[in-house]
Amino acid sequence: MKDIELRGMFSAHIILILSVVLSTWVPPLFLDDFSIIGTHLLWLCVSSATVAAVTIVLFSLLETNTTSSKKNSSTNKVTKIFRSCLLFFTSCVIFHGIIVLYGAPLLVSFRETFLFAVLLSTFTTLRCVCILGPNVQAWIRVFSKNGAMSIWDTSLQITTICSVFGAWLGAIPIPLDWDRPWQVWPISCTLGATLGFTISLLVAPLWIYWHKKHLTYKCR
Repeated sequence: MKDIELRGMFSAHIILILSVVLSTWVPPLFLDDFSIIGTHLLWLCVSSATVAAVTIVLFSLLETNTTSSKKNSSTNKVTKIFRSCLLFFTSCVIFHGIIVLYGAPLLVSFRETFLFAVLLSTFTTLRCVCILGPNVQAWIRVFSKNGAMSIWDTSLQITTICSVFGAWLGAIPIPLDWDRPWQVWPISCTLGATLGFTISLLVAPLWIYWHKKHLTYKCR
């Protein structure tokens, strides 16, 4: 494990954290009455788009895709982009279905639920695409026991688990009779997922650094 790679990860994660912060604090400078709770759907769109754009640019520059082939023709690029978009959209649909199965409204709040699914996909699936490419087998390998083959794989495990766990924790206050504005679906869940994602971006490189003597990655 090279320290320079770990420093690169830490820098990339700091930039991603800043993208989350900026997606919250910059829009009010240009949009009247913009707030996380008051205009939650707009914030969801802005946050998802900002994090997605920064993620794609960062990982394109870092070239962390560990499963990319040596062929780099235009046809391969187009195919890869198409498969990545298809997997991302499929992920949104799957997350949407899972959220509904866990008790979210099916039709009444369809738009809110789907945008929540898009946010979760941005925090999880998009990182899989950028780090591992549109290779579902590689995704399964990373999330299997002892499947990580690099510090980026370990980071992917941590950020994905924390994002989903944060969303699950965010659902706990919804049925409580507190009558708070942030209990409206899916505000607390999206805030929980965002907080879990943000914390994991800090925790991941620190955890890897702390355990680097014990982390051994298999050769590809």
